[in-house]
Amino acid sequence: MAITLNSGFEMPIVGLGVWRMEGKDIRNLLINAVKIGYRHFDCAADYQNEREVGEALTEVFQSGLVKREDIFITTKLWNSDHGHVVEACKNSLKKLCLDYLDLYLVHFPIATRHTGIGTTSSAIGEDGFLDIDTTVSLETTWHAMEDLVSMGLVRSIGISNYDIFLTRDCLAYSKVKPAVNQIETHPYFQRESLVKFCHKHGICVTAHTPLGGAVANTEWFGSVSCLDDPVLKPKNTRRRSVRLFFAGAFSETRLSFQRLQN
Repeated sequence: MAITLNSGFEMPIVGLGVWRMEGKDIRNLLINAVKIGYRHFDCAADYQNEREVGEALTEVFQSGLVKREDIFITTKLWNSDHGHVVEACKNSLKKLCLDYLDLYLVHFPIATRHTGIGTTSSAIGEDGFLDIDTTVSLETTWHAMEDLVSMGLVRSIGISNYDIFLTRDCLAYSKVKPAVNQIETHPYFQRESLVKFCHKHGICVTAHTPLGGAVANTEWFGSVSCLDDPVLKPKNTRRRSVRLFFAGAFSETRLSFQRLQN
């Protein structure tokens, strides 16, 4: 299943996120994912594993398992590279061993002090807080993202973790509309207003934690995974619970990225 983005390109409706995948495991995970049908892989400079993903993709293409045009690759611009969009994109392309990206997202709507291309550090200021770069606006960042499309480096561009107000602003100053807004949305955090707003304006919504971000959210916030919710657990197997969540998501034309941690 695929959906046509406002850029005219098709995006597979289910993708595999590589967040938290360890370098040594990526090769087998990605190759096996392709074998069982995955055609969309969601990456990010901040995940610090683009190089390993690129090596796995190269093997997949060279083996003839699939062609480049059969695979949809997403990656993301990190906060510290907002003032260096073209360089950051080219760095990700080099690591991923690709000539173009299918989708490039602004990972978070915040610019922090530049620490070097591809380092993805979160610089801390003298006051002990995140060192925000107030010289780079989100509008400036977006226009640099638009340049990537003109240069042929990226087919579609989008945003990530933007709320309804920042999404509205992006629509106001954009020449190329964001094709995607990738956000946290799942049964515990449905964000109906934001989802409807995006759909109304032709922006596809992807859920980066469609099952509740089980491992990460449990570690960070002590929350219970959707799959372990007492409402579902006594009556359903874990596999059936996943199917129920995805059925609900697709019925509202949401898109889901399935994380291994879920």
